[in-house]
Amino acid sequence: MLVTFTTDAYGDIIMFGDIALAMLDMMGHTPTVPGAILAADVPAALGRLTAAIEAAKASPPVADEEAQDEPAVSLANRALPLISLLTAATRANSRVMWK
Repeated sequence: MLVTFTTDAYGDIIMFGDIALAMLDMMGHTPTVPGAILAADVPAALGRLTAAIEAAKASPPVADEEAQDEPAVSLANRALPLISLLTAATRANSRVMWK
């Protein structure tokens, strides 16, 4: 499953479903697709997401035995596009939707 995040203030962001649902949970929203965040609630969601990412950076990574040959992509790196989208939506006072 792919999840597409949209706002009028930024280009669309497409994420794999499991990562997108984890990001939604970090933002304090139920991991349901489709969904939306009202413009007034975007700054709080951005704050919760960045705080969760910082907390994840502080904890040691868990080794994945199946993917030892592949370089790991951190959750912080995966969150960067969504953080940019939420920042742009905050500046433009725009809602964020996902489907």
